[in-house]
Amino acid sequence: MDKSAYSKIIERYRTSKNKIVLLDYDGTLVSYSLVPDRATLNEHTAAVLTKLAGSNGTVVYIITGRSFLSIDKLLGHIPVKIIADHGAIMKENGNWSYQFNDDSSWKKTIIPVLDRFTSLYLKSYVEEKSFSLAWHYRNVESRSGVSGSRELIKILQKEIAANNLKILDGNRVVEILPGVVGKGKAVQKLFEQNNYDFILSIGDDATDEEMFEYLLHIDGAYTVRVGRGQSLARYKLKSINEVIILLEQLSR
Repeated sequence: MDKSAYSKIIERYRTSKNKIVLLDYDGTLVSYSLVPDRATLNEHTAAVLTKLAGSNGTVVYIITGRSFLSIDKLLGHIPVKIIADHGAIMKENGNWSYQFNDDSSWKKTIIPVLDRFTSLYLKSYVEEKSFSLAWHYRNVESRSGVSGSRELIKILQKEIAANNLKILDGNRVVEILPGVVGKGKAVQKLFEQNNYDFILSIGDDATDEEMFEYLLHIDGAYTVRVGRGQSLARYKLKSINEVIILLEQLSR
């Protein structure tokens, strides 16, 4: 992001009245951790988010693929709204609510496949969330893990098509979830309920691209990709540190 775009975002924020900031968590506000529960906010970042969320006319959403139990443990003390499980569950005014219904019967056919891959790849593990299943390979040797994830995705294709599911090929994780769930759909629902004159969305990996894609069609939305890689986001920041600096500027 060049200085002109940076200044434009800050100026637009300061002159707008109804503002929304959408932030991914892992890889955007905190570094990825081999032990996910250890990926905690430092005091400075927590203070910046608290101040930003308390600014007049500003609403801050953390929108994450983490389970609502996991993210609530990490952010329950911060006065922000949270969208968890890739948009399936939302926390507002201290209360969690499901955003759609799913009997999760499809999990019975997917779990045995994931369990088999867990036995084949040492240190990989399966995480079951309310509306999804995830195979994590962040602790697996790099080349082996990537190779295994490609094979897993290939094997799952038939079940995905038969059960109206989709695969999120994330940062060292393969996640399976209903086709109706996604950050893009969650953001769309927010915009159906409110009219914002400033929109900032920041994320770092494939799971955020649905959100960026939806916001392509919203005039004046600022979308930011953290780190390298192809993206539908309009701008890029190099690191988490640059994200925090931007949020700090907005909160002043």
